Amino acid sequence: MTEKATRQGSCLCGAVRYDVTGPLRDVISCHCGQCQKSSGHYFAATAATLENFRLTEDRGLKWYRSSNWAERGFCGECGANLFWRRKDSDQVSILAGSFEGDTGLKTSRHIFVADKKDYYEITDGLPQYDSYPDDPDSN
Repeated sequence: MTEKATRQGSCLCGAVRYDVTGPLRDVISCHCGQCQKSSGHYFAATAATLENFRLTEDRGLKWYRSSNWAERGFCGECGANLFWRRKDSDQVSILAGSFEGDTGLKTSRHIFVADKKDYYEITDGLPQYDSYPDDPDSN
């Protein structure tokens, strides 16, 4: 997790804005089919506890239940993908590109690499996993 700081982020049109005060998890790049379908590529997301996360504008926020245990948050006005969360978690994953300015974050690993598309290679030398270690659907 990165140091305690306050960071702001938003969707493309500003109908969803948020603040995070506190540590953020390193970025994880997810190459699963759901992330591909919802973003057109793979997700690069960090995470914060709900305690440290605050919506400052939510007029455009929509949630889509993508499985029986998780949902994805996006802006219903501009369509920007922003969040991912498990129903039973005290954390929200935040797409790293939605933060304003530099983040100071580092990518730590790639998950669901068996599902990646054939038009790109992962060559950054970071650890690669075929699933997520605590994925409820992988048990």
